[in-house]
Amino acid sequence: MNTSLAARQRREGFFYLAAFAATIPLANWMIGNLGTVCPPESPCLIPVGPGLMAPSGVLMIGAALVLRDLVQRRLGLYWAIAAILVGGALSGFVAPPALVVASVAAFLLSEFADLAVYTPLQKRGLVTAVVASSVVGLVVDSAIFLQLAFGDLSYIWGQIVGKGWMVLLAIPLIQWFRRREERLGLEVPA
Repeated sequence: MNTSLAARQRREGFFYLAAFAATIPLANWMIGNLGTVCPPESPCLIPVGPGLMAPSGVLMIGAALVLRDLVQRRLGLYWAIAAILVGGALSGFVAPPALVVASVAAFLLSEFADLAVYTPLQKRGLVTAVVASSVVGLVVDSAIFLQLAFGDLSYIWGQIVGKGWMVLLAIPLIQWFRRREERLGLEVPA
């Protein structure tokens, strides 16, 4: 790959890294400020399906899972691991005090689960790898967060569906991304 393509690939990777990092404080802000219902002392909620409500931050968590895959696609495995670790620290810094442990644990475990599924699948098909790894990550995130934060999985389906919407919305972009990679001759880092 020529140097201008390599530079372009790194610039894109750092853009995805910045977007990934931005999802963490944005998710925490949304939970406290953006929703169709914002009960006192509770997260703001949005409808995510018939009869299903979820904290509004689930949208950013779904986006974070996809963006982490794109960081790895452009910058490589070690950058993806570093992004997860920094993201975990950032999650602990911006989460409400009562939710720090649940936020950090859910973030770290879900992002590493995403990485574990995405890494072997990425060379077989980008869309399949992104969707499969994101589904695993969003289920792990939902289950761990709800269990640690509230000791109750009653709202798991709303969490899963809300995060899933962002993954579904990303599929056309991922397809475009892959076609563009092929057209430009961009390489996938190890």
